[in-house]
Amino acid sequence: MAAQPTAVITPPRAANPSATPDAGEFTPLSRLIKEQRLLDRRLGWYAVHLGANAVALAAVVAAVLLAGNSWWTVLLAVPMALFTTRTAFFGHDAGHSQIASSRKVNRALGLIHGNLLLGMSSAWWNDKHNRHHANPNHVDKDPDVGEGVLVWTEGQAEKRTGFARWLTRNQARLFFPLLLLEGIALKVASARMLAAGEGWEGRGRARATESVLLITHVVAYAALLLSTMSLGKALVFALVHHALFGLHLGAVFAPNHKGMEMPDPDVRWGHLRRQVLTSRNVRGGLLTDWMMGGLNYQIEHHLFPNMPRVNLRRAQPLVRDYCRSIGVSYAETGLVDSYRQALTHMHGIGAELRAERRAGR
Repeated sequence: MAAQPTAVITPPRAANPSATPDAGEFTPLSRLIKEQRLLDRRLGWYAVHLGANAVALAAVVAAVLLAGNSWWTVLLAVPMALFTTRTAFFGHDAGHSQIASSRKVNRALGLIHGNLLLGMSSAWWNDKHNRHHANPNHVDKDPDVGEGVLVWTEGQAEKRTGFARWLTRNQARLFFPLLLLEGIALKVASARMLAAGEGWEGRGRARATESVLLITHVVAYAALLLSTMSLGKALVFALVHHALFGLHLGAVFAPNHKGMEMPDPDVRWGHLRRQVLTSRNVRGGLLTDWMMGGLNYQIEHHLFPNMPRVNLRRAQPLVRDYCRSIGVSYAETGLVDSYRQALTHMHGIGAELRAERRAGR
């Protein structure tokens, strides 16, 4: 394992006393990260891991073909979910230009790992995810904390009515069960965007490419299952696969921001505080890194979204020490505790609604 880089950074002093508290704070850290060459592409690492993931997926497909029309074949939905989640991680990395220097290569990798292998629009995902990165946990700007099946602020909870109000009262209990639907929800959202043509003005060829790849995925996936097993077994396989895929992917993203700072619209933070104060890291070793696709280093990823995933572990002590030196809170916890914090936040949002329910109002 490569030695951890060490350095001392002199915290900046704001030239203008009336400037925002974090004016210029990110610059020294950014300079150090570049000096340590942690933003350099890691083509060899990605080539090996992309190849290994492709071989693993091919092995699962071959096993399905060999197992044939048996209920034992349904068990292969488990490794299928595991390696399709790895595929999603590579699509995520390509969307952030972590893999190659060429924009075209990253786009091609995103289309392969998103549209073709997952049946999920890479353009839809990149648009949504980039808006999240620009303003994490900002209610008016981050789509990940917008009002949907779940809500993230008391203001959102107050507006809920009917069945949605019941969901909000119980959303902490329902969170992980709802993640079982996330794999299907991602595909539905992608298809709806492409069908509606949202955001594709003047980009007809790109829309056509995405559509063809999505259709190819659906046809190939259905052909694989229906050519090897009965309709009933194929449906069970698909449901198990997508449920576990959604659960795994959602469980990776859930600890990253839920329960962290949600900045007031009037608060104007610079890049460093906007990313650090709204993010949470998850401690762990190489297994945690693999299972979470490097997103357990959420703070480093948000500060340097184009940093190759493999370099995040090396950047982490530099970022943590720098934040401490300038008095910026750096959140880091274990995996179980990260879920506890996220669920506690969700449970708290529904507290007033539960109190009203108990009071009979």
